[in-house]
Amino acid sequence: MLQPFSAKRSRAGKSLPALAAQAGIAKSTLSKFEASNGNPNVETLWALAAALDVPLSLLFEAEAPATKLIRAGEGEPMETEQTDFSAVLLSRCPLKMRRDVYRVVMPPGEIRRAQPHPRGTIEHMVVCAGEMRAGPDGQEELLVAGDYYTYPGDHPHSYQAPQPDTMFMMVMEAP
Repeated sequence: MLQPFSAKRSRAGKSLPALAAQAGIAKSTLSKFEASNGNPNVETLWALAAALDVPLSLLFEAEAPATKLIRAGEGEPMETEQTDFSAVLLSRCPLKMRRDVYRVVMPPGEIRRAQPHPRGTIEHMVVCAGEMRAGPDGQEELLVAGDYYTYPGDHPHSYQAPQPDTMFMMVMEAP
């Protein structure tokens, strides 16, 4: 869900006409977006983000729950009018955080129990092939190819592949 542009525009010290001109969009269009009306396409969002000098993801809600599950085919797509392209923002990296990205192939079998990582660590998982059961103790989810799940990595958690040839992308985010 998009954040209101007016607060970001104010922080950037830009008037509505100035931001609209810099982004190459009509003032009336920007006014609609600031009133939470309209549905901007990816090109418009990129233009606004560039004009505000912020990453595109900062135009979306910043508050996130401790866990988030996005099933394959779910999420709010950002579509383009120029090409056959659609993207779903799964997660934005908070300021002053670092991320390590892993591709993991896991054979079926026993549950791998993980001890808590350093305080503030968040894990992000996207299943590429097969199935995974993963998550914090008591909040494990069965995930299939295309599912995204994020959860606190600073609590005990586990991973299990119920079937062979399971592959997932793991992103470890830490302060």
